Amino acid sequence: MAAERAETESTASRPAVAPGSLARFCDVIDRLNEWMGLFWGSTIILVTLAVLYEVVARTVFNLPTLWGNEITIYLSAMAYLVAGGYALLHRRHVRIDIFYQMLSPRTQARLDAFTFLFFLAYMLTLVWIGGGSAWNAFQIGETTSTPWNPVIWPVKLSIPVAGLLLLLQGIANLIRDMGWAPAASVGVL
Repeated sequence: MAAERAETESTASRPAVAPGSLARFCDVIDRLNEWMGLFWGSTIILVTLAVLYEVVARTVFNLPTLWGNEITIYLSAMAYLVAGGYALLHRRHVRIDIFYQMLSPRTQARLDAFTFLFFLAYMLTLVWIGGGSAWNAFQIGETTSTPWNPVIWPVKLSIPVAGLLLLLQGIANLIRDMGWAPAASVGVL
């Protein structure tokens, strides 16, 4: 009887998921967002080249492009959206720390857990509504109705992808902030 009670107590005190599993999950999410941030950040080079090409074509040769303005806007928007998980990984989103810093670590953790509920609702809405909009744009072959007239679904698809990457990074950060997994190592990749 005592052995059964001891086994029940030790089983009840164990976490449902092994801490090593949580750490590995967080590490995978960190690496994914690190890679996405670096990849999409590098597309700004393409944006710069497109702007440069447009300026030279327009001013020197008097041959403006049909695509220059749109490609600049769409690549920049996609980079901005999809790299949001990278910013969250590196804790670079705007946060008002004046009062937060005055709280005890325990109160900070409670506040983080409470505010995560709002973050979760927002990210799930972003994924659901953005995904529906992207799927609809893909199905109907929606275009921009401009002289260049590219399809718009890749840009719209970046919205739910961004929401999913932010959500996963938010979960990984919460797991670490709550002490359920060790803090991320300095070198993510």
